[in-house]
Amino acid sequence: MNASDISCEEVIERLFDYLDRELDAHTREEIDRHLERCHDCFSRAEFERRLRERVANTGSQAAPERLRRRVSELIRR
Repeated sequence: MNASDISCEEVIERLFDYLDRELDAHTREEIDRHLERCHDCFSRAEFERRLRERVANTGSQAAPERLRRRVSELIRR
């Protein structure tokens, strides 16, 4: 391990900023290199990325008609 290598703790601490692309280019490159070498951190980053993707996609699906009628009925009461 090189003295300039980023640790697993640092990767996890900065993971959300990394996924949001809010880090400077140098830090992003350090994390990219770390994720190439570290299976545990890569798995965590991939889980978080996929979870965010699923949550984002959930909001774009239309509610079933039965649910929409039920909500409308509750609002009218």
